[in-house]
Amino acid sequence: MAIKEGEKLPEANLFVLSEGRPTQLSVNDLTAGKKTVIFAVPGAFTPTCSEQHLPGYVRNLSELKAKGVDEVVCVSVNDPFVMDAWGKDRNAEGIVMASDGNGEFAESLGLVMDGSGFGLGKRSQRYAMIVDDGVVSKLAVESAGGFDVSKAESILEAL
Repeated sequence: MAIKEGEKLPEANLFVLSEGRPTQLSVNDLTAGKKTVIFAVPGAFTPTCSEQHLPGYVRNLSELKAKGVDEVVCVSVNDPFVMDAWGKDRNAEGIVMASDGNGEFAESLGLVMDGSGFGLGKRSQRYAMIVDDGVVSKLAVESAGGFDVSKAESILEAL
């Protein structure tokens, strides 16, 4: 069952690359006392994710911050080295490029998709959420193959 608006995020860890090494990052620490936008993509360097989803957040980062967002986090079921390289490739400075390498965060949210038919294995569904002090205040999950409700412009409207 998928997480719902009004619910607290589950305790989970993500990973980022820090000084060339994978570093654990607690989701609870990342969101405590802050307004955070977390958006998830099925995979780094994949077409919609690379050409539209992440670039939309890069373009709109200052507007998100102007609306009170403290942190923007991009999550994917990729390793932290890939997430770091993808962030650099897409000029995503200011966005936390977080690895959910084992898919544990996606699973704890109930937002897993099976991309086995495309050789991707289990991945995160495409979504975005607004999190206020660890509680989901807005959840926008895309339908299969969709890209509308989780894009940066839609989250800006929701703020």
